[in-house]
Amino acid sequence: MARKNNRVIFENLEVIDAGAKGKAVAKAPDGRVVFIDNAVPGDVVNVQTNKKRKAYYEGSAVSVSKYSEKRVEPVCPHFGTCGGCKWQNMGYEHQLFYKQKEVEQNLQRIGKVELPEFQPILGSEKQYFYRNKMEFSFSDNKWLTLEQIKSGKIIENRNALGFHIPGMWDKILDLDICYLQADPSNAIRDFVKAKAEELNLSFFNTRNQEGFLRTLMLRTSSTGEIMVLLQFFHEDEENRKLLLNAVAEQFPQITSLLYVINSKGNDTLYDQEIELFHGRDHIFEEMEGLKFKINAKSFYQTNSEQAFELYKITRDFASLTGNELVYDLYTGTGTIAQFVAKNAKKVVGVESVPDAIEAAKANAKLNNIENVEFYVGDMKKVFNEDFINKHGKPDVVITDPPRDGMHADVVAQLLNLEAEKIVYVSCNSATQARDLALLDSKYKVRKVQAVDMFPQTHHVENVVLLERR
Repeated sequence: MARKNNRVIFENLEVIDAGAKGKAVAKAPDGRVVFIDNAVPGDVVNVQTNKKRKAYYEGSAVSVSKYSEKRVEPVCPHFGTCGGCKWQNMGYEHQLFYKQKEVEQNLQRIGKVELPEFQPILGSEKQYFYRNKMEFSFSDNKWLTLEQIKSGKIIENRNALGFHIPGMWDKILDLDICYLQADPSNAIRDFVKAKAEELNLSFFNTRNQEGFLRTLMLRTSSTGEIMVLLQFFHEDEENRKLLLNAVAEQFPQITSLLYVINSKGNDTLYDQEIELFHGRDHIFEEMEGLKFKINAKSFYQTNSEQAFELYKITRDFASLTGNELVYDLYTGTGTIAQFVAKNAKKVVGVESVPDAIEAAKANAKLNNIENVEFYVGDMKKVFNEDFINKHGKPDVVITDPPRDGMHADVVAQLLNLEAEKIVYVSCNSATQARDLALLDSKYKVRKVQAVDMFPQTHHVENVVLLERR
């Protein structure tokens, strides 16, 4: 162990695990855990710490003494600088192993409930180019890599179109290529940047809140439809039209070309008026014959193919016969509700976002599904005795809450409700485990199935079937 600038350097630490948030895990000589942000289990590394706590250190590997057999060569030239795809240097089979392990450990250690044998994690057929939505930011002050700084060359063009550097709200990494969204995503992004520079349009400066071009959003669907949305900081009709017309002409396959003028302090679109420039204001996704209308503000699972697999598992766990009343809590735009509707007597969906419920109702009408109803409101307030008296006691509850899990009042209502089955879909197995512990007095866990929606990252979805004791 050595010290440098009051930071500890640990030499030749063996990385023994992958932990929460994708960090690699080692043990320091004093017994504390060391979380490392750029190593792979099986590596032997020298680590410089940047944070010390009572029970652990955090740090980065400054050199590798021995490379792990689990390592692979990252395909992306931006790996290590870009904040995404942090596991791209680890073989996919090992990524799946550590995701499954995290789910199992969370359910065992946090949930402390009796568990069945775990089903093997369902991997993604596509390990790259699987996302259907990407958002890129413009900047007039791009992030310079260490190599660029060391070269001593003066880089006059500092324009960038890409991703935020982790922890740097005003620094953007200029992308050469991204392996997350299929063609023509890279081609559209590159063309927009090149055309903007040709037209001498100003890229946004977040710190000074000035410039013309703010963000670019691309959405694609499995049906081949494409949505492009450009966000401008202020109106400049002539230049806006020049850029949008050039995009429409270069990519005639674009289904929906949109723009927004947003002069507020952040880039969020949800309170903004979206303007249609060319085509229609939405695209369609399809799943098992169902069509889902997606507009610029719609929530839809970002891995379409794996969403289909996730929903099939959810429906399989519910094992509906056609006679059941189903509640779908945190229904979003009602995709799961509509996916299971043909196997149920009736499905009632509840969601707190009004726009999502409007989309759910529109999609149900589009799909001629008449045995679904959707209601908007704060889950812990809407999901009460009056609601249940009005709609009836469900036979099955499907719940797909946000990362924080279910509110304690919702869990309490589920315990009062005593539905025969609960199918719990989660993007955070730690909060899911907490909720399973709360439900344990009346419900037994019968099945557990992890699903990998986001290859090259540590994120994992998990589906649990609970049956009333």
